[in-house]
Amino acid sequence: MTFPSDLEISRTARLLPPDDVGASMGIDPEHLEPYGRTVAKVDLEAIERRADRPRAKYVVVTAITPTPLGEGKTTTTVGLGQAFSHIGRQATVAIRQPSMGPTFGIKGGAAGGGYSQVVPMESLNLHLTGDMHAVTAAHNLLAAVIDNHIDKGNALGIDQHNIAWRRVLDVNDRSLRNIVGGLGGKADGTPRETGFDITAASEVMAVLALATSLADLRARLGRIVVAYTAAGEPVTAEDLKAAGSMAVLLKEALKPNLMQTLEQTPVLVHAGPFGNIAHGNSSIVADYVGIRSGDVLVTEAGFGADMGAERFFNIKCRNSGLTPDAAVVVATVRALKAHSGRHKVVAGKPLPEDLLAENPEDVHAGAENLRRQVQNVRRHGVSPVVAINAFPTDHASEHKAIREVAEEMGARVAVCTHFTEGGKGAIELAEAVDEAASEPNDFGFLYPSDATLTEKIRTIATEIYGADDVEIAPAAAKKLEGFERHGFGNLPVCIAKTHLSLSHDPKLVGAPTGFTFPIRDVRASVGAGFVYPLAGEMRTMPGLSSAPAVERVDLDEDGQVVGLS
Repeated sequence: MTFPSDLEISRTARLLPPDDVGASMGIDPEHLEPYGRTVAKVDLEAIERRADRPRAKYVVVTAITPTPLGEGKTTTTVGLGQAFSHIGRQATVAIRQPSMGPTFGIKGGAAGGGYSQVVPMESLNLHLTGDMHAVTAAHNLLAAVIDNHIDKGNALGIDQHNIAWRRVLDVNDRSLRNIVGGLGGKADGTPRETGFDITAASEVMAVLALATSLADLRARLGRIVVAYTAAGEPVTAEDLKAAGSMAVLLKEALKPNLMQTLEQTPVLVHAGPFGNIAHGNSSIVADYVGIRSGDVLVTEAGFGADMGAERFFNIKCRNSGLTPDAAVVVATVRALKAHSGRHKVVAGKPLPEDLLAENPEDVHAGAENLRRQVQNVRRHGVSPVVAINAFPTDHASEHKAIREVAEEMGARVAVCTHFTEGGKGAIELAEAVDEAASEPNDFGFLYPSDATLTEKIRTIATEIYGADDVEIAPAAAKKLEGFERHGFGNLPVCIAKTHLSLSHDPKLVGAPTGFTFPIRDVRASVGAGFVYPLAGEMRTMPGLSSAPAVERVDLDEDGQVVGLS
């Protein structure tokens, strides 16, 4: 019997009305704004009205360094949230909103999968309530104001060769990465080189995710640095008088979106910051709602524990004031085998046959990556729980190998079959997480705010990535000095690097050592509230593959969406 597709499973769901989902979280109907029949916006007044409710346990789901295919982190997040109801706990799940670039590219949507997904998956993956478009509009409004300011006399003295603000679009389109704007006649603007990034890479998206209130959102938008003068002084959105209009466009987008899982577990879907050059976590305001909504709040951090979780701990938690109680590290047999260096996994291509063959020795050979990521969680004083996301191609001996490694490190561990069985397939994981979250921990940040930016970079590279040292290019070092001089030195750092390795080099699998971590450039997302050094080339506008999902998505004769994954 063929296992049904995610879309087919989604359509079998028995959905509760949004008011009923909200009621299960203690949210009054007056704080819900229905969007169709299955989604609602949560008014931010719900945060203040529920401040006296008990605080839920706060659990972040992270992972080992993934393969290009991903390891089912969102599916595990959803499955865990569902599983808590099977052990008598009320859970809420908080995840990012998918970008339509990956949805129509290779990766597909981000609703989870199988019997552990957010529904309706079409709504989640296609526009939802329009937050992505609000971010796009606000970002591009600022871009238009910059060009208009230059065209109308450039009173602020913006250096046209030092403009950091590009335009964005929620589509994979490599042809727009680098363009020349303002071509045509005099009335068409001032010609200059620029380009497009994907909306998820916008600093406005990072601002939306890190804002703690509407007033904080407005203040952060004003602090966005878009360019520099010839004298090297920063020019902000506030200087250009654009921040107020941007805030107006984002007022409704700041409200989290309420959905549900296949088993009617509440889900807060909000914001979608890029996982490479931003912090890759869902919003703080969604967590403020979820943390007073039951026994457990389960959220997800992008990519491996060296990236999304490190930023969750040091950027998101530093801004929100919330402290985590436990962390789940998702591991798969196929990823650990890939980290042995004996197999090659390529996005869009079937897994190699020898990788699927039973071989616990390969699992042990790649297990250093799991050890390092567990250590990265522990470095922040948080209890780790290893979740073995089981695939049909796995073998019991390989699960045993992962369990042995986790137990050697003193970490709780569970094998999960939530993809095929829903919440009941993650009961063992829920029990382990419940135990870990009930123990006292010693959460702490990796570095103090008053450390220099260079010290922060070196700390992350050596203690989290395993580098021997850091090499900062002269131009990057000069920028760091300028950022310190402009008062940005107290900001945390968000290192932009490959997600396919603990290091800067995607070819270095496992847990590499003995390398020097290079910083070639550094930029400031002052509105979002972090500085991001770049290690290697970061694609902020993806391209489509030779056979993208866009070719398979369509409407059938009944007007139903088909081909969405």
